[in-house]
Amino acid sequence: MIVGEQKTIAEIKEIIAPYSRVLVLGCGTCVKTCFAGGEDEVATLTSALRLAYNKDAKQISLEEFTVERQCEDEFIQEASAAISRNDAVLSLACGAGVQAIAKRFYKVPVLPGVNTTFIGMLEKHGLFTEECLGCGDCKLAVFGGICPIARCSKKLLNGPCGGSQNGTCEVDPETECAWQIIIERLTSLKQLDNLKKYIAPKDWRSSNAGGPRKLVREDHII
Repeated sequence: MIVGEQKTIAEIKEIIAPYSRVLVLGCGTCVKTCFAGGEDEVATLTSALRLAYNKDAKQISLEEFTVERQCEDEFIQEASAAISRNDAVLSLACGAGVQAIAKRFYKVPVLPGVNTTFIGMLEKHGLFTEECLGCGDCKLAVFGGICPIARCSKKLLNGPCGGSQNGTCEVDPETECAWQIIIERLTSLKQLDNLKKYIAPKDWRSSNAGGPRKLVREDHII
């Protein structure tokens, strides 16, 4: 799923400052799961904004609405009436959802309330880890379902660097060595010969660096 983190109140206030009527539009799928933009987060954010504007003695109309997915026209249509009543939309979806709304409602400013962080999974309650970089050339069949692009700090495609200690990465000792996991997985599948295949290097200019990112929500960890 796509993992995101809600922007700060200060940043959101700055984004919506030019508008007097704003629709806070939630998305009920990925960003709901990571506690960034579902119906509950829409309600909490809207309440916080109202309190902040009351303190500033500024008048603003905030409307709340949530659709199942902002990235699909079928669900976007449900919000059309609410969008038409407002000057702008503060979308709590991922970047794809923001752009889908903007494409559908061409003359309405659509503003991002969430920072899209990475494609990952819920490892445990309140902890999300990156599993996919969306590199556009998936080699999971070669690596036993373990992605060295997202999970190796050095993004190595043709074997480990040799610097890991006790199965942990030398770049970040809190991170498991991705190649240790790959080798163990391929051994269990009797597919270790996969590593004899040469994988050409990638162009990293538009990629991330430093290993898998994490979003930790302390208030949701049990």
